[in-house]
Amino acid sequence: MSEILPQCTPQIKICGLTTVEESLACAELGADAIGCVFYPPSPRFVTDHQAKEICNALPPLVWSVGVFVNNTLSEILTRVNHIGLRAVQLHGQETQGLVEELQNEGVAVIKALFANGRPAFSDAPRYQVRAFLAECAGERLPGGSGKAWNWSLASALSGDHLLILAGGLTPENVAQAVEDASPDAVDVSSGVESQPGTKDLQKVRDFLYAVRHSTCRRRLKTIFQ
Repeated sequence: MSEILPQCTPQIKICGLTTVEESLACAELGADAIGCVFYPPSPRFVTDHQAKEICNALPPLVWSVGVFVNNTLSEILTRVNHIGLRAVQLHGQETQGLVEELQNEGVAVIKALFANGRPAFSDAPRYQVRAFLAECAGERLPGGSGKAWNWSLASALSGDHLLILAGGLTPENVAQAVEDASPDAVDVSSGVESQPGTKDLQKVRDFLYAVRHSTCRRRLKTIFQ
């Protein structure tokens, strides 16, 4: 793992991209990472072919992150190697054993923890990962509900761990969320969409502007580098 450097405002991951054109546009606007969802029930699900096209088109400094829910090691590694993903985001009930196997293969791992589900924020000591993603959960799908929640609950993770904040973020509320939780990065999907799986680039632009003008209570670190 490369040295994790300090930063002034949170990095930005735009998740649930489904086309090369929108992915490139988000990257050009300044997104640090792009997320591809490999969970079939999601309206943002992409095939391996779609994801590979997106990853191949991204600039070198923009990370491609694959989002998985309770997949096997073989299923994840096959996609990592075939598509060229820079990191994986585990959004289900994955174990530390799976995390270790992935990291032994040189894969950067982000693990989702949930305010209203399992694994919970209190389960963080069970995992050794590059970063945690704090989400609300409690919905039919593991993420992408678009509902705001008490982001300050995630601040319990921000002192000892690299933290990505997600769940109900929009251009209008992300500055408050950053102030509440002081995350190292923020992750948005439905909050910058015109419909599920289709990004509204003006909303993306407004979201990035709001994050860059937000205020954190601590020195942040770079996750996507």
